[in-house]
Amino acid sequence: MTETPYGLRVELPLPFDTALTRVTDALKTQGFGVLTTIDVQQTLKQKLDRDFRRYVILGACNPVLADKALHAELEIGLLLPCNVVVYERGPEASTVAAMAPLPAMGIVGNQALVAVAAEADLRLRTALTHLEQSAPPPLITPGQSLAGPVG
Repeated sequence: MTETPYGLRVELPLPFDTALTRVTDALKTQGFGVLTTIDVQQTLKQKLDRDFRRYVILGACNPVLADKALHAELEIGLLLPCNVVVYERGPEASTVAAMAPLPAMGIVGNQALVAVAAEADLRLRTALTHLEQSAPPPLITPGQSLAGPVG
């Protein structure tokens, strides 16, 4: 897993559709449902007649955590739900990235949100780690080793 200042990312040796199904399932195991699905490729084509890679934004919500967050800070809904993106890097390669809850909720300055953000962070990390560990190993082509090309 790679961390950025605002997200958590895993790269998977999976086709886009498989990655999308698996991330939805992994999120469910951590109590997240997908409330919204935005097909960025389709939207850019329809609105701007621009071609773009397969790219979906999932609005993932854990109702228990959302309830706690909303009771701690009524306008936290501006930062909900947790966005998770899935995009295609190639025919057998996809990336899944999730927002990092701690930095996002940290901008609010409400200490009651820290515990909620920490639990959301742990649950998202668990889902992404599961995805990363359950993905099949990368396909090794003839003449290639794990260390790189042979010869």
